[in-house]
Amino acid sequence: MEILKKYHLSETPKIISSSLPGEKSKKILELQKQIEGSIVSYPKNMPIAIKRAKGSIVEDLDGNQFIDFFAGCGVLNVGHCNDFVLEYVKKQQEELIHALDFPTENKISLIQKIIKNLPKEIRDDYKVCFGGPTGSDAVEAAIKLAKIKTGRDGIISFKGGYHGMTCGALAVTSDIGFRNHISSLMPNVHFAPYNYSYRNEDGNKNNELVAFEEMLTNSHSGISKPAAIIVEPIQGEGGNIVPEDGYLEELVRIAHENDVLVIFDEIQCGFFRTGSFLEFMNTKAVPDIITFSKGFGGIGFPIAGLIYKREVEAWNPGAHIGTFRGNQVSISAAIGALDFIEKYDIAEHTKTIGSYLMDKLELLKIDNPFIGEVRGRGMMIGVEFVKNKESKVPFPEFVKKYRKECFERGLLFEVGGHYDNVLRLVPPLVTTKAIVDAAIEIMKEAITACTEEYMEQTLA
Repeated sequence: MEILKKYHLSETPKIISSSLPGEKSKKILELQKQIEGSIVSYPKNMPIAIKRAKGSIVEDLDGNQFIDFFAGCGVLNVGHCNDFVLEYVKKQQEELIHALDFPTENKISLIQKIIKNLPKEIRDDYKVCFGGPTGSDAVEAAIKLAKIKTGRDGIISFKGGYHGMTCGALAVTSDIGFRNHISSLMPNVHFAPYNYSYRNEDGNKNNELVAFEEMLTNSHSGISKPAAIIVEPIQGEGGNIVPEDGYLEELVRIAHENDVLVIFDEIQCGFFRTGSFLEFMNTKAVPDIITFSKGFGGIGFPIAGLIYKREVEAWNPGAHIGTFRGNQVSISAAIGALDFIEKYDIAEHTKTIGSYLMDKLELLKIDNPFIGEVRGRGMMIGVEFVKNKESKVPFPEFVKKYRKECFERGLLFEVGGHYDNVLRLVPPLVTTKAIVDAAIEIMKEAITACTEEYMEQTLA
């Protein structure tokens, strides 16, 4: 879409430093190391100090420009510093910024837009509430609501799932690496297998569904009836895993037949990331509670909350409070992003460019012995690397080297997956075909360099 070109700094990377990081970035990175807490992580693998960004292009202090296929971990859905959205933000900043949970025309407008974007046949069934500004806050609220509604305590989550870093959200996150040195979290959480067809031996989703159903129906499962299940319709940190058709529908059916509420965590896959307003709308599965955050802020403004069925309403006023519920500027950014998406039909653009990128990646897969699978929907794509396409043994060493090679050529992305062997590509939804082409050229060069190196090691 030619009109989207103006929303980017450029459509190609530009590396002018003799090495990365450049000298100015080095100084800031070193200062950060000295005075900021050691919890900092992203600059470890993408060592740059950022000066400015626009659209899908990030520029560091040294003037190097990078294609951003990371998008603030899937937050910048309509791109960095989108001028269209910034007009909404600037206007709101002059009128009102903080209003706790008092009603404003601004907030009511966003709620109405959210509900309007739901499928017509279920719009009247749902309400919206705002919580703290992060996805973890939304997950905590969803769990609390489910427990209050049912009077039960347990939660079933899924292997490979990521839901946040606060204690409740972390308890339903499966990666035990995040729990090192933490002796206790929210109790009574159990993990079911997620439908990961690439690593399912017989490629049949029924195995995971049978295992899940037995957790709820087998009196010897050791699991009391839970309050809810929480599941990502597409797993993000787990490796951008798209379940097989019908899996989510069956999951919801089984849960509801056993009087268990269903929470869909749409924090990463929602807000048009897959081409639909929410990912569940690409299926026939209907959840009871939906968490949202990340992309809802459009250009990086923090906002989070729940969309839930009216019949689930169970808490009284003040039962879930928070000082920064529904910041008015973030709300305006969300409204601006929704208006931008509607005006330029970004939903359709996401599907078109996502398919274009997937096709290009499939061509890379054909010629490379280490790409096991390319998967995804819209602009949420995973590329899984393995040592051998038959054995499917994960190849995180290759991916670590590959990310470095891509970074040095001007492409940013994150790595994830169960074995840290998956490229997680989540570009801004405004990414153009020209930007995709430039990114693919970088990926081709980098994959050739890495493949040649590892093939030589294998032969040696």
